[in-house]
Amino acid sequence: MDLTLKVVPIEKPEAINFILGQTHFIKTVEDVHEALVTAVPGIKFGLAFCEASGARLVRWSGTDEAMIALAKQNASAIGAGHSFIIFLGEGFYPINVLRAIKNVPEVAHIFCATANPTSVIVAETEQGRGILGVIDGFSPLGVEDEDGIAWRKGFLRTIGYKF
Repeated sequence: MDLTLKVVPIEKPEAINFILGQTHFIKTVEDVHEALVTAVPGIKFGLAFCEASGARLVRWSGTDEAMIALAKQNASAIGAGHSFIIFLGEGFYPINVLRAIKNVPEVAHIFCATANPTSVIVAETEQGRGILGVIDGFSPLGVEDEDGIAWRKGFLRTIGYKF
């Protein structure tokens, strides 16, 4: 059986966060939708799931047409069975929904939750595709010093995540 590696870039506007994961059941679409709207009422998102058997469709749901379109486009490009991708509307963040998504019984793994430029490493055989991992953002340029520590602590307080 031949194996080919592909690099699939995530296509999205810079400010948009997304979550990429793996699951095991078609029920994921409805359960993740419910988890998101329960965790953050009024959340804007799009969700797409690559079905791995049966009709093998990209199943989808969401509350925002633009985010749904991004989810369907990127899920189709990745094309890995039982993978799912969620795009969060501007002003919504993974930190507020990640625990709820991880608690969905069908969710097996989260590859990343980020707004960074991201590439998905996909393996392809005659059987299909699978996600090996992701490249999330860029490589470090150094180790933080005291100024870097002060900046990090100040930034977290400025955006309201620490007091």
